[in-house]
Amino acid sequence: MFNFKQIVLIISIFFCFKSSFSQVGINTIAPQSTLDINGNLSVKTITLVGSNLTTFIDDGVYISVNPQATDQEFKLPSPILFPGRIYFLRNINNTNTAKLTTTAGNFFFKGLTSGGVSTIYMYDNHYRTILIISDGSNWTVYDN
Repeated sequence: MFNFKQIVLIISIFFCFKSSFSQVGINTIAPQSTLDINGNLSVKTITLVGSNLTTFIDDGVYISVNPQATDQEFKLPSPILFPGRIYFLRNINNTNTAKLTTTAGNFFFKGLTSGGVSTIYMYDNHYRTILIISDGSNWTVYDN
């Protein structure tokens, strides 16, 4: 028959094979993607109120930034550490500019492969709401 090591190996192979082809469906019988949702999706929403120091963005998906002074800094984590991470950022303050920076990489506006910037200023009528996606090296920025 099988010894203990062979049984553990067979079980491990089974779980690796099974998990590599798993799909999760919510409100669907036959999911067509790794995560297939038939219905609404809600994501965590938070508001970060600026302080005298840099405010680090490390939680949430839809984030309202509320700077308490002009050019108050909000810093994204490294895009290298979080490939594929997505943030929706909105400056909800009608008076103060939010200064957006990152711990690594640059910001590249959609469609650009050069001319990345290290800082984005979010203010009334200019980059009020932006979508930012990590490509594993930099942040890709989508504005209105």
